[in-house]
Amino acid sequence: MLDDFLTRAALGGVGTALAAAPLGCFVVWRRMAYFGDATAHAAILGVALSLALALPIFAGALVVALVMAGAVTALSGRGYAMDTLLGVMAHAALAVGLVAVSFLEGVQLDLMAYLFGDILAVSRADLAVIWGGAALVVGLVAWRWQALLTTTLNPDLARAAGLDPRREELVLTLALAVVVAVAIKVVGVLLITALLIIPAATARPFARTPEGMALLAAGLGAGSALGGLAGSYHLDTPTGPTIVSVAAGLFVLSTTAARIGRRV
Repeated sequence: MLDDFLTRAALGGVGTALAAAPLGCFVVWRRMAYFGDATAHAAILGVALSLALALPIFAGALVVALVMAGAVTALSGRGYAMDTLLGVMAHAALAVGLVAVSFLEGVQLDLMAYLFGDILAVSRADLAVIWGGAALVVGLVAWRWQALLTTTLNPDLARAAGLDPRREELVLTLALAVVVAVAIKVVGVLLITALLIIPAATARPFARTPEGMALLAAGLGAGSALGGLAGSYHLDTPTGPTIVSVAAGLFVLSTTAARIGRRV
């Protein structure tokens, strides 16, 4: 079964969607979209370091994503607005990563595959990384779900309940870095944030509880991955962008249906 490249691609897309869905809800609630974008852009530098040091791509992307997220957290509130700091670091990391890649000699590198993903080239080893990362993220978010939710809704209330908002932010940072490292093979660094945000934003008008929104986002993300894969196969289009296009189409339908429902 796993010898079929389409089966591996489908499993890779679904695993990435399951990892991104619950985290994407917190990204939407906390308005952290640019934070996710900065972390994703830094992954290209991780790819360059991995190739230079002969390390697994997942390891390099994860380490650099963690360093980027930690640096942004440490530097926030020290004279620069968060959006300015994220903009500088995101584009600087992407540019440095692209320059570093150009210095690699004797390495065959398909840069477009890392920028926009290459889900059709997912291997069995990649599947193990994707589903292992998805299990780690889902388990981590489930373990800290109530604490994360409380600190998201009201940090002061969280402190009164004995919770540390900075610690919960660190949990989100770790989970976000894992998702970036996992998703780089499927949709690439330029589209990772879209896979995080769009399914969660699509689910928001129809969810009655935070848990319901996370589950619905997971379903929409998985559906987008499978629909994009099918569309790419039949239309001969780039798979990563097609997955995001399907997710964007579902968002438009969701927004339209929600508006019609409110008027009715």
